[in-house]
Amino acid sequence: MKLLVLAALLCGSMVLTTASEYSIYLSLARSYRFNMSSGCPHRWSYFNHHCFVYVPRSMSWGQAERNCKSMGGHLASVHSSNEYRYIQHLTSDHDYMETWIGGTYEYEEKVWLWSDGSSFHYTHWCPGEPSGGNQNCLQINYTPSKCWDDLRCDLHRPSVCAKKISTLLG
Repeated sequence: MKLLVLAALLCGSMVLTTASEYSIYLSLARSYRFNMSSGCPHRWSYFNHHCFVYVPRSMSWGQAERNCKSMGGHLASVHSSNEYRYIQHLTSDHDYMETWIGGTYEYEEKVWLWSDGSSFHYTHWCPGEPSGGNQNCLQINYTPSKCWDDLRCDLHRPSVCAKKISTLLG
């Protein structure tokens, strides 16, 4: 009888260990499947065929753009109000700090451009902005209105990087 109880206890603990390991495996598999289905690397998030990441380290606009390029992207460009709200959401855990995105002023052409080369059509400038002068880079979350402001590029801010999702199957 004691042998039967011991065998039952051993089998039960093996089942529990296996179930626990299976639960961990299933959790990891779900996480992996989600990352694979979105196409975004770890810590990046998906929105509208792009991956985005908030970079809390303060850098100049140029340093932030180079940092984004080192991760395969650019500072984020914004093409709709929904996309802007999504990018702002990424900054919400950091008290909506003033943050670099990819807008830069091309002085000779007198136009704003996105660092990723996409068209600069959607804007969310604060009243009176862009104010010009030596302010050629775009920060978001300016004033309580959380609108856009042009700023000197050498000032340090956190940033949001973005990259297009590359398709794995051609």
